[in-house]
Amino acid sequence: MYKIVAVDLDGTMLNSYGIVTENTKDEIKKVIENGTDVIIASGRPVDSIKTIAQEIGSKNYFIAGNGSIIYDIQNQEIIYEKFLSKEKVLEIIKICEENSISYNVYTENTIIAKSLKYNVLYYHKENLKREEGKRTHITIVNNVAEYIQRMENPKFLKFTICDESKVVFQSIMKKLKKVSNIEVLEVLHMSRKIIRQGTEEIPIEYYYTEITLKDVDKWNALTYLMEKLNVDRSETIAIGDNINDKKMIENAGVGIVMKGSTPIVTEIADYITDGNNEEGVAKALEKYCT
Repeated sequence: MYKIVAVDLDGTMLNSYGIVTENTKDEIKKVIENGTDVIIASGRPVDSIKTIAQEIGSKNYFIAGNGSIIYDIQNQEIIYEKFLSKEKVLEIIKICEENSISYNVYTENTIIAKSLKYNVLYYHKENLKREEGKRTHITIVNNVAEYIQRMENPKFLKFTICDESKVVFQSIMKKLKKVSNIEVLEVLHMSRKIIRQGTEEIPIEYYYTEITLKDVDKWNALTYLMEKLNVDRSETIAIGDNINDKKMIENAGVGIVMKGSTPIVTEIADYITDGNNEEGVAKALEKYCT
């Protein structure tokens, strides 16, 4: 029996509208009742994941910020953390500002941004469907660097840097790779999400990368959790769709990707399930865990 299933959210468990379908929730709850721990492993901040963990009945742990945090749900505390320093965050902001590219900074509890664009716009639209206490907290400020300078004891999980132009995006990637002691994800395809505006469906498409402290990733966080819970690698399943899921997909006992995932993770997967809009997570769990 598999003891842990680590599941990504965006592009994996969540469909293009940011929803976990009722069928997927039911399948996850069935797996948990059978004794397998389903753990969310996402790039989102803590508060954004808490709501979804509650929806699916995951009650023990989740991984946030692409592996920057392991959160103990029952005790409501962080048990593992690896954060970017304020100095490093300000260094990256300076590069982004000099190159006029959109960016946002993820802390433990909020996403700091200059405007509602790209992924932040998607989270904002997602919030409109949720109760006040279950929303992803977003902080919009005119000057991000000044705001961060004033923060006391901040915990910076990651950056997300976005642009619609591939040329602009590739240019900033070259500059970011010269910054020391950080991980810059090599995302090779556009992020594609859909938001509803009344009866109209509006696509949000952009190139993006995510930046964390060096050696921070979902697999390292999951390994820490496996050691804590005395779980062997062969007793784990990882499900994802993108480059930030690569290490856990190739190292877990079974690595599963969604149909249409980035080729880098598709090539190393043990199994390809249906896409996130076809309830691929539910089908994978049914195949391996029930």
